Amino acid sequence: MLAVFLILLATAAIVMLEVPSLVKHKRKKELWAFSMLLLFGSALSIALSLNADIPNPVDWISALYRPFSNMLEMAFK
Repeated sequence: MLAVFLILLATAAIVMLEVPSLVKHKRKKELWAFSMLLLFGSALSIALSLNADIPNPVDWISALYRPFSNMLEMAFK
């Protein structure tokens, strides 16, 4: 639980440092992208600190291309 608290504390510090300048300069698209990436990164960090099983993105990519790979392998045998 300490790790989750520290991650949330770091996230709050990042928000306090970055958001005011984005709001001041009226950068709504950048603020939106920053918020989504920070939320995603914080959620992944919390999940890792709680020992959640997070799949590797490369596994998803290989599963996506596996049928094509099998087709090519059969074609060139």
